[in-house]
Amino acid sequence: MDRTPDTVAAVNWDELEREAVAAYESAASGDELEEVHVRYLGRKAALPQALRGVRDRESGMTLNAVRRRLEEAEEAARARLDGGTVAGDYDVTLPGDAPPRGHLHLITQIRREVEDVFLGLGYEVVDGREVETTHYNFDALNFPDWHPARSTGDSFFLDDTRVLRTETSPSQIRTMEERGGPPIYMITTGRVYRRENVDATHTQTFHQVEGLAVDEGITLADLKGTLLAFMRAIFGPERRVRFRTHYFPFTEPSIEPDVSCFLCDGVGCAVCKHSGWLEMGGSGMVDPALFEFVDPEKYDPEKVSGFAFGLGLERIALLRHGLPDIRLLWGNDLRVLGQFR
Repeated sequence: MDRTPDTVAAVNWDELEREAVAAYESAASGDELEEVHVRYLGRKAALPQALRGVRDRESGMTLNAVRRRLEEAEEAARARLDGGTVAGDYDVTLPGDAPPRGHLHLITQIRREVEDVFLGLGYEVVDGREVETTHYNFDALNFPDWHPARSTGDSFFLDDTRVLRTETSPSQIRTMEERGGPPIYMITTGRVYRRENVDATHTQTFHQVEGLAVDEGITLADLKGTLLAFMRAIFGPERRVRFRTHYFPFTEPSIEPDVSCFLCDGVGCAVCKHSGWLEMGGSGMVDPALFEFVDPEKYDPEKVSGFAFGLGLERIALLRHGLPDIRLLWGNDLRVLGQFR
């Protein structure tokens, strides 16, 4: 015998709905909300049981409407609990786990520090082009035709007249042309490109800082004093600097600065290869041929002199932090880069 009509009729669904809605509204925790759900919408609750036995359309519509309103009441109660402080559950007003914050790459930190040092010395920072003409990258810097840097084996040529700059020096020539005369005190920083065999100390893309000072009465002593102030600012106030003669096409005389090892203070260790000194880069007095190339009237070699220098930012980072391999700076390994915040 079909007892469904008697079962449906035996329950006052309006009263059950009011009771259930009131229970949902008074639930104060996730556990209480779950108890209300089991009591009114669980598998063994009166409403689901009645829905399973419904055979007539009118009763089905009535019970489904009740169930829908109870589900809406449950969703409202869950949203209320998730959006505020709930006793016995969790306090959503407490601070959560902060997302990890990034930081500047070590090379960017070194570049900014270098720029700050020279800004303090009265220099200006000039941006240069990464794609240069052979005119500014080689000819204007007094590179002879036979120099290896002019070959496709050493440099990245885009065509016969354009090349990825092999150093940041071309911006010095451009600045001299734009200013039209001394005084000039400038540095430029940025990426440079060379066809190198990649190993622990060489890579095909790296960063340089190059400086130029042009004025009347500039001497080699000014260059030595400038580099000494820079080395001490970067590596420590007790550092000593020595200079060795060298050859560069755009300076005469040319010298290479070495700084006393910051780790062993000149005694000798693995970082300085037991020499007590660290090689830093190239420098020298500006070759008079460069002044004549730019404008011999505005930069009369008989009246004007200057010095130039260039250093690798990756080398500064390797030496100052004792990194064994330049490729660590380009590997995007957060275990390495995360140490330099």
